[in-house]
Amino acid sequence: MRLYTRSRERRPDPPPMTTNERSLVWTVTAVWLVLGVLAAVGYGRLAADGRGWWLWTPVIGVLLGLLGIRWLAGKGR
Repeated sequence: MRLYTRSRERRPDPPPMTTNERSLVWTVTAVWLVLGVLAAVGYGRLAADGRGWWLWTPVIGVLLGLLGIRWLAGKGR
């Protein structure tokens, strides 16, 4: 295995991959929303076990997802 290849021996870079970031962020945000609903439904049991903070994890996930959606919309994609 070679750790270094001279520039003239390198193969050309592949073309950039096309992706759909917006649908990915929407999907992950929806998953966080579902997990948040499940955590809210079972909040009493979570709080009794000392895991009441688990509710805040999907809340932050949804907020970050919405922020990401807004950021992607601002990029004009």
